[in-house]
Amino acid sequence: MNIIYINPDELRADVLGCYGHPLVETPNIDRLAEEGTRFDQCHVQHTVCTPSRCSFMTGWYPHVSGHRTLWNPLGGHEPNTMRYLREAGYEVHWFGKNDCLAPEAFSSSVDRVHASTGPNGSSPPLFNEKDSGYYSFLRGAMDGPPRDEFIYKNAEDLIRNHNQDGPPLFMFLASAFPHPVYHAPQPWYDMYDPDDLPPLRPVRDDFSPDFHTLIRQYRRLDQLDEGVMRKIMAVYLGMTSYVDYLVGRLLKALDETGMIDNTAIFLFSDHGDWAGDYGLVEKWPSGLDDTLTRVPLIIRSPGKAKSHVVKEPVELFDIVPTTLELAGIDEKHTHFAKSQVNALTGASGKRDRIVFAEGGYDLHEGHCFEGRGVPGNSEGIYYPKGLQQQEEPMSVCRSQMARSSTHKLVRRSSGKHELYDLNKDPFELKNCFDRPEYLQEQRHLSEAMLDWQLATSDVTPLQPQPRGFPPGLPKP
Repeated sequence: MNIIYINPDELRADVLGCYGHPLVETPNIDRLAEEGTRFDQCHVQHTVCTPSRCSFMTGWYPHVSGHRTLWNPLGGHEPNTMRYLREAGYEVHWFGKNDCLAPEAFSSSVDRVHASTGPNGSSPPLFNEKDSGYYSFLRGAMDGPPRDEFIYKNAEDLIRNHNQDGPPLFMFLASAFPHPVYHAPQPWYDMYDPDDLPPLRPVRDDFSPDFHTLIRQYRRLDQLDEGVMRKIMAVYLGMTSYVDYLVGRLLKALDETGMIDNTAIFLFSDHGDWAGDYGLVEKWPSGLDDTLTRVPLIIRSPGKAKSHVVKEPVELFDIVPTTLELAGIDEKHTHFAKSQVNALTGASGKRDRIVFAEGGYDLHEGHCFEGRGVPGNSEGIYYPKGLQQQEEPMSVCRSQMARSSTHKLVRRSSGKHELYDLNKDPFELKNCFDRPEYLQEQRHLSEAMLDWQLATSDVTPLQPQPRGFPPGLPKP
């Protein structure tokens, strides 16, 4: 059986039609949900690209082996799903961006890397840095196709030219959209009218967490009106529909070659995006709002259930044991993820499961912070993000989330802790941490977080190592 990972970057769950968005058009992704299983409450383990990708390739939480930053991808000595598949006889193909493997890890894990060849459509010139809109990431329509177009074209070509009597394929499509900047080619750029959108999530009454306010100040977002934020969301939705268009092209190639009948397809993202909600854009290393942690996870596998929805919480890194079980490969390392193959047959999830995420850095971890070159080029689009982390390091403090089906707890090493009643407050606007009527729930999730920290503090190799001396050592 072939396996395909479709991994759009920074795609949150609630902007897809099959996840209930009232406006956005995503017919091809919706088709995957109709022909497979949709996990309604899938949450990532970190809200930054590299840590999240390291997690969903290993089944490890970011703190387990130091993969908590952009600068620490998986090394050649560490396990990953692609290596196991390659060792089992799969032909492993990589398309698009990295943010996951260190260079030395590719030779043992990937047979071929397909470059995103072709020009990248450009946008109108960036705002002058003195313009209040410069750091919002909002740009005009692109004058040509994004590189994602060529990523998917290469994937289509591989499918159409694949010898189906040869080794099974594993394809990892790591495309860029809808990651900011917020732009797209037409007609997707203007596909959605900002005035037609549902209301954005407003700024919280107590302005928690503190770094939300700092981001608005450093990025000058507090100078922008509601209309700009709604346009940002509208373009983000257009970028999402563009991703769906590309998925449709891939599915067409699978349909026309007959490979659709022997291919398991996973569609998911590494994290979400604020896209104007809470008056914010992009993401933040210690941000743990559902807009950042909740991502789509749809698995379509031959012979499995159709139109099935798992409402109970799961964690994105569950795709590690799920993939290996579908491929008939034994697990070879200790991890904390849970196979969802049983759910693919129509079973429900675990109702009382608590899912976890983490982010941020300690003050002594200066090597982890973004913006290490500050002062740098103030015209760079990420300049204010790095500047804030350097000047206000507590705004990117260590943070951890424990989330049940009904409540979310966020504890931070600095600033306010947070507790949200998700049944009454799904947009996470009312922090209940200090309210006495929520003390029992606060204690329950705090104890769960402590138990999680103890249980996942380390991993030990499954294979024992000899304790003796190497042969040939000189004797006294």
